[in-house]
Amino acid sequence: MVIDPSFWKNKSVFLTGHTGFKGSWLSLWLNHLGAKVTGFALEPPTDPSLFCVAKVTDSLHENVYGDIRNIGQLIDSMGEAQPELVIHMAAQSLVLESYTDPIKTYSTNVMGTVNVLEAVRKTSTVQTILNITSDKCYENKEQPHGYTEESQLGGHDPYSNSKGCSELVSSAYRKSFLQDCGIALGTARAGNVIGGGDWAKDRIIPDAIRSFCNSKSLMVRNPKAIRPWQHVLEPLAGYLLLCQELTKTPKQFACSWNFGPKEMEVRPVSFVADALAELWENDASWHFDKSNNPHETQCLTLDCHKANTLLKWDPIWCINRTLRETVDWYKVWNNGDNMYDYSLRQIKEYQEERLSQ
Repeated sequence: MVIDPSFWKNKSVFLTGHTGFKGSWLSLWLNHLGAKVTGFALEPPTDPSLFCVAKVTDSLHENVYGDIRNIGQLIDSMGEAQPELVIHMAAQSLVLESYTDPIKTYSTNVMGTVNVLEAVRKTSTVQTILNITSDKCYENKEQPHGYTEESQLGGHDPYSNSKGCSELVSSAYRKSFLQDCGIALGTARAGNVIGGGDWAKDRIIPDAIRSFCNSKSLMVRNPKAIRPWQHVLEPLAGYLLLCQELTKTPKQFACSWNFGPKEMEVRPVSFVADALAELWENDASWHFDKSNNPHETQCLTLDCHKANTLLKWDPIWCINRTLRETVDWYKVWNNGDNMYDYSLRQIKEYQEERLSQ
């Protein structure tokens, strides 16, 4: 299975969360494939943002600033766009912020999902919807082996728990409404995603870039935590493949899917911090932040056998390549170069390498 430009050519896609890190990368890729993308999201959540520095608005058919908690605006915008395919990425995506504002986290991630699915029900053109949740949707047991799609949902912190709830909402809507209407609904659970253009707070890559650009040592709050790191283009490739198959063979693919790195590529936070400092050079360094921090999962990995075998999806960039591509992006940005051109170049290189596998 390959990412098929003929499938995406002139495909009408409604993408929520297009102003975020992953959403901006996906907007650029969909435009490159020839899709007509209507983006619906809050204004860019950070300054700077990939959405602004890569001029993502130029890649969109329509750019709508809106809140998925506003069901009226969402229904109107989707009805106007008349999409064939909906990709739902909008979310409150930060673990630490979910402790600070749990109400916003649940209202966005749970009721926001309900609103998107209600809008889909009221838009007759929609054939396929993909809801992007999280690898953190599982009831974490600190187990060394990866969680499968059948593992128990749960989550300790409000963010993780809300993503488990979003999965349950999706399952209920699939069984109660969508499958009887011929609409295919899949969900995707991706591991820790990194890459150029992320400036969110309390994430190691943007924290590192901010520190290194200001000649400061990076503070790391959980150096022993093990995470399934992967370049942002890896799960996005999985989403594109899944959308294709959801549309072609809905009965087989309308379910949940894990997208994560190979087991041998899973690393602790300290490994990533060491690599970032070495790649950035200029005496970059990091240190352990010993202050009290909210609970975070120590060990999290995914079993992606299902995507490997049925979607023929495999990650192609190892952790070292992923970190190098990420740091290179920020170095180019720091030099003031054209980030639309450079981001598109990374997409093209990745896509060509995937084709050659």
